[in-house]
Amino acid sequence: MQVNSFREIATRYKAIFFDAYGVLKNSRGIIPGVHELLDFLDEQSITYYVITNDASRGPERLAMSYHQQGVHQITGDKIISSGMLAREFLVNKVTKGTIAYLGTEISAHYVESVGLETVSIRDLNLADADSISALVLLDDEGFNWETDINKAVNLLRQRNIPVVVANTDLTYPVSKDEVAIAIGGLANMLEQIVGKRFMRFGKPDAQIFHFALEHVQKDLAVNRDSILMVGDTLTTDILGGNKFGIDTCLTLTGNTLSHRTKYQIESLGIKPTYICKSVGT
Repeated sequence: MQVNSFREIATRYKAIFFDAYGVLKNSRGIIPGVHELLDFLDEQSITYYVITNDASRGPERLAMSYHQQGVHQITGDKIISSGMLAREFLVNKVTKGTIAYLGTEISAHYVESVGLETVSIRDLNLADADSISALVLLDDEGFNWETDINKAVNLLRQRNIPVVVANTDLTYPVSKDEVAIAIGGLANMLEQIVGKRFMRFGKPDAQIFHFALEHVQKDLAVNRDSILMVGDTLTTDILGGNKFGIDTCLTLTGNTLSHRTKYQIESLGIKPTYICKSVGT
């Protein structure tokens, strides 16, 4: 298993799509060396975007989280999130009623920004559920994992409404050796319980990559051969990039543990173009 220098890899491409959590940052903050890497990419005129399944906040707020940690190169227009795709679906398919959501009030930005009325599952009274026209799963925080998940199950038993999953991640890294359940993992459990198929937006589905490519091509003449997807998770970042037909790089600073990398690649059959220890080295 060959491990490459990320900077050497990066110079082969015109555009780079970075996953966020586990690649550029983790629970301790910005991954060491990321600030210097982004300076290097700017010097080499290599454009870059953050392609994330994080629907906890809008692009501007997500960018602010980098600014607060000293990384000012990442601005709101450089962030493409699964929440943006979920918002488009709601605009086109849900024109009336109230949208119930699992997540924080900040994550509800994606729904409220298009003029739709919202209510947190936490505040929903099931006796008044007739006005609910959709349920959106946005973030793993902002609700009680016991009482509010039960309430979501019973809402879906009462109402035949669409369910939108705005973050398909099953887990996210909280330390070098530990992960936490993400909203995508919770969505899988709810789907099995209620026997209903949910609408999912985010990696590994091709839709977010098409959306990102269109975004890049507004400013840069680029095709798939000159784009690299960088991620820490084989089943979302790497699988999604492979399916979309762009090169991929697996970084070992997040979900994929270095001592299990070879085994996971072989058992899953998901092979990245490159492997690097960190984008910062």
